[in-house]
Amino acid sequence: MGRVVLPVLGVPLIALVFGFVQPAAAAPAPISDSDRELLVKMRLAGLWEIPAGQQAQQQAASQAVREAGARIAEQHQRLDEDVRRVAGQLGVVLPNQPSEQQQEWLTELSSKWGPEFDESFATLLRQAHGTVFSVIAQVRAGTRNEMVRAFADRAGVAVGTQMTLLEGTGQVDFNALPQQAQEGTALATAAHGQRHNIVEASARTSTSGVDVGLVIGICLVEFVLVLGLLRLLRTR
Repeated sequence: MGRVVLPVLGVPLIALVFGFVQPAAAAPAPISDSDRELLVKMRLAGLWEIPAGQQAQQQAASQAVREAGARIAEQHQRLDEDVRRVAGQLGVVLPNQPSEQQQEWLTELSSKWGPEFDESFATLLRQAHGTVFSVIAQVRAGTRNEMVRAFADRAGVAVGTQMTLLEGTGQVDFNALPQQAQEGTALATAAHGQRHNIVEASARTSTSGVDVGLVIGICLVEFVLVLGLLRLLRTR
């Protein structure tokens, strides 16, 4: 009986050792509310920036604005396909039309032509990109989901490129942009400075915190021991 059981029990072990039986794959990390928010915001961005970019090609006076509009529309078409694919795999329901504010922006752009359109287009889109760029950075820093993390990387590159395109038109009214990004930068700088001061204080403590009296005391004890040893040797 034992001769039959031993080979039978050995088959699964041999299969596992030689790779015939693969361990079960780890389940993907669940998505958070922030992960869902990123996917929804990127879908909304495409729903209004694609038609806005198409408007720029018809209504802008500046060649730079027309080119920026064309590239933004093209990039958001690819991003839209990307976000719908990721959302479908993660079970996230996406909107099918722009938000109320985004629809108002499209209506505002529809009523403008030439230089007036150029400034409105560049400023509105730059403002929107700054907002979604912050969301991308926050989700990328904290998400536990690998698919969302990879998508955030792709979205961050695209949105950063589009911000540069808009700023390169020379039409962005930076005074009209919200101050949140600058305040966040100031807070980050202050926090960095605080950490720097803590490190410096720690370094000073480590170098200047040596007890000089203790060192002198140890030297004196060692000196007395050496003298005692010498006297003992002389007596012998």
